[in-house]
Amino acid sequence: MDKQFILNKVKDLGLLAVIRGPSVELTIQMVKALVAGGVLGIEITYSTPNAEEVVSELAKYFGDQILLGMGTLTEPAQARSAIQAGASFLVSPICETELIKAMTSTGVPVMAGALTPTEVFQAYKAGADVVKIFPGSLGGPAYLKSLKGPFPYIPMMPTGGVSDSNVKEWFSAGVVAVGAGSELCPPNLAKEGRFYEITQRAATFAKAVQEAKTFAK
Repeated sequence: MDKQFILNKVKDLGLLAVIRGPSVELTIQMVKALVAGGVLGIEITYSTPNAEEVVSELAKYFGDQILLGMGTLTEPAQARSAIQAGASFLVSPICETELIKAMTSTGVPVMAGALTPTEVFQAYKAGADVVKIFPGSLGGPAYLKSLKGPFPYIPMMPTGGVSDSNVKEWFSAGVVAVGAGSELCPPNLAKEGRFYEITQRAATFAKAVQEAKTFAK
C-alpha cells in the first residue's frame, strides 16, 4: 500500500487498537474479536510475546482487510524486521533520532512518541508523519489542544487515557486519530476467554470514534 494511502486510512479509521497481548494465540484471537466489532486499525506492540510472528500470522489471515502495524519500537533494527513481518506502519513511544531515521527509511508511515512541545517538534522534524502524544492521560485533550496552537500543521495522535466516553473531546482538540490499548481491549478479557466482550467494546468504541469525527468537522 502507498504511504499516503495508509496515512489517509489511519485518518479515515480514526482509531488504532494498541495490542499488548499475553501470547501469540490469545493475541490473534483478540484481534479477530476487535475486527468483528469493527476496529480495523491494529498495532501489535513489541511488548507482545513473539510479536513479529503474531503480525506475520495476522497479515496472512486478514490481508488488506485490516491496517496492520507494529508499535513500541525502541531499537533501529526493529524497523526493518517489522516490515518483513508484514507491518504497514511503525509506531514508537519515544523520540530518538537514530530510531526515527531507521523507521522512516522503510518508506512506511511513522508515528513517533513525544509529550513536551520540544519533543513534538523534534519528532516531526526528524521525519515522523504523525506525532504520538504519549501518555495522553497526563495532559488530556486540553493539553493537546494547547500543543496544536503553535503546531497546527503537525498531525497528532494521543495514546493512553483515550476512552469511548472522552473520544469526542480528543477529536475536538484536533487529533487525526486516537490509539487505545487496555481501555479498548483489556488483556484479562483474553486470558479469561471473554472475546465476545472484546467485540462489544470494539463496536462501542468504533461507533464513538465515528460520531466524534463527525462532531469535530
